[in-house]
Amino acid sequence: MQIYDKPQLRELKQIRVIRVMKKIILALLAFVFISSCNNKKNIPDVSKISVTVSIERFDKAFFALDTNNISNGLYTLNQQFPYFTNDFTTNILGAEPLSDTSKIAFAASRQFLSSYWPAKDSIETKFGDLHWLEKELQQSFKYVKYYFPKYQLPPKVVTFIGPFDAPSIAITQYTLAIGLQLYAGRNFSFYTSMQGQEMYPTYISRRFEPSYITANCMKAIAEDLFADKSENKPLIEQMIEKGKYWYLTNQFLPEAPDSLITGFTTKQTAWCKANEGLIWNYFLQTNNELYSIDPDIIKNYIGEAPNTSGMPDASPGNIGQWVGWQIVKSYAEKNPSVTPVQLMTTPAKKIFEETKYKPK
Repeated sequence: MQIYDKPQLRELKQIRVIRVMKKIILALLAFVFISSCNNKKNIPDVSKISVTVSIERFDKAFFALDTNNISNGLYTLNQQFPYFTNDFTTNILGAEPLSDTSKIAFAASRQFLSSYWPAKDSIETKFGDLHWLEKELQQSFKYVKYYFPKYQLPPKVVTFIGPFDAPSIAITQYTLAIGLQLYAGRNFSFYTSMQGQEMYPTYISRRFEPSYITANCMKAIAEDLFADKSENKPLIEQMIEKGKYWYLTNQFLPEAPDSLITGFTTKQTAWCKANEGLIWNYFLQTNNELYSIDPDIIKNYIGEAPNTSGMPDASPGNIGQWVGWQIVKSYAEKNPSVTPVQLMTTPAKKIFEETKYKPK
């Protein structure tokens, strides 16, 4: 045991006080930094908006059915999930609604249960607890209600496991439905198989991670709020119209990294930010392609692809939507009084002309 004299004790106490004060100051600085960042992003306070999300597990109930008594099981399931069972058999399995003569629905359900049982076991192991997703959706729903108070959020959120070619997110009349079969993790055996790669190449399946669920839900809600009417418009207008959806998704997920919203890798995102001026110059030098309505030209810049033809391999596919998003953000920054509702309904041509987009 070490013994200190009084001066040493006083010195030790002073050192301890200084250490405590340093910790307090660092904590305050961190708080101020976070608050200032949030203010720069103009993140609204949604803490007083009341939203409750409780995810209902249709996937578990469906796979608990007895294949030897499928008809009674489906009727019981429909009583438990009257707002989704018919949507599942019709739109997910591609059969028909339930009725007394639903032989096609019975057969399709029995076949699906038998063939997808191994996949179901692997997928549900990854999604035993979904409280984290409920919290994420609840927070994002608050932002939706803040910006669009009259929008009717889906009253139910359900999870399902469907065929691998079924949608990952669906908004029905009564539900926000989440297809877990496309969120099992990038290394899930089906995704890496030959059949899986033919359906979803690695540049797509690498995004089949649980972390993308909320972002994809918010994209679906953005599209539900504003139907895409950009078809047949010039490339630049389609870029901006599609960029609006990422802008709106960002409003619902103000603290999410850009890579979750765009689906780009971290490296691709960094490349785009570092070369924004060069990317725009490339568009300006491509013989008026910005005003083209040629589907092949538009497809080169908008839509899924490992990279953009004509640009370095480091570029992502769908770079046109990314540029459109930058133009929309620039317009929003120059017009801070414009609400998301007003921005989403502003013609793309007007946004482009008034922004005078010219990145460095």
